Amino acid sequence: MQAPDGSVHIPIEAAEDVIEELFTYHAPTEEQKVAYVTIRNAAKNLVHKIDQLCPGGPDRTTAVRKVREAVMTANASIATNNAIYR
Repeated sequence: MQAPDGSVHIPIEAAEDVIEELFTYHAPTEEQKVAYVTIRNAAKNLVHKIDQLCPGGPDRTTAVRKVREAVMTANASIATNNAIYR
């Protein structure tokens, strides 16, 4: 439920359902598989540019790691249909 200040409150019972949803395997639909590949390819292109343009070192390594994290988070959003946990 959205409060007038824009915050979202999920009743405890609903929170339990959301926890179950977040930690359940979600077999991808064909549409989701296409989305995963599209995101992964875009990320791969970005990482190739980072590898080509950035000098080697901890910052480049971190940049690549963060792109991987972004892909994983985007995939989780797709898999759970953007489930919200309080």
